[in-house]
Amino acid sequence: MHSVSVDDLPVEPLDPDTLELPEPYALLMPVEPPEVWCAGVSYERSLDARVDESAVKDVYTLVYGAERPELFLKDAACRRTVGPGRAIGVRADSTWDVPEPEIGLVLGQSGAITGYTIGNDVSSRAIEGENPLYLPQAKLFTGACAIGPAVLDADGAPGAFEIRLRVLGAGGDELFAGETSTARMQRSFDELVDWLLRDNPVPPGSVLLTGTGLVPPDSFTLAPGQRVEIHVPGIGTLVNPVGRAADLIAEER
Repeated sequence: MHSVSVDDLPVEPLDPDTLELPEPYALLMPVEPPEVWCAGVSYERSLDARVDESAVKDVYTLVYGAERPELFLKDAACRRTVGPGRAIGVRADSTWDVPEPEIGLVLGQSGAITGYTIGNDVSSRAIEGENPLYLPQAKLFTGACAIGPAVLDADGAPGAFEIRLRVLGAGGDELFAGETSTARMQRSFDELVDWLLRDNPVPPGSVLLTGTGLVPPDSFTLAPGQRVEIHVPGIGTLVNPVGRAADLIAEER
């Protein structure tokens, strides 16, 4: 994989929607966060999906309306996080896996929001639905997180972000598509950051994924050979193929 200097850039301008580079170049992760955190059940659609999947019905309903949000550590030292074009993973011991497209907050000193990126909080709904105490296993595995393709400076951010998701099959057929807006969030970005930093030393450069409002139907599951595309105007399109987590571990050795 090659990084790009000014002298290496192609003559024609890049497509601002995708930031796609010509061969042999590829986009790198725009930021390598020391920690990635996630917020859950921050959209009503996410609440509905979690209640439907869970054997413990009241847990998600209670957190959606509670003062304290759901927050959990997704990754540290980028051991489970990939950038644009790199494969996200699905667990061998899960039968139901989904992408979770989200806006990621890039945090600076004292938790200030310095920029915005796209995140994919890949999740096993089968494992989390069996028991909420299995959340770490449903959320933490190789290739369980992707971020990119760029970071939008906080000063240029719109009032709300539009998020579009497409999942394509191995033959390029569209398996699922949907869109939502951060205007539908139950909580504000500042509120989530405030709770994250309470008695918690989050290092600068960390990313907080703010929850998803896009949930594929129960009949859908991620599978190796598929491709996930998450588009946010102003940031670009995060594209990742899907692979087996075990295979991704083997490739790293």
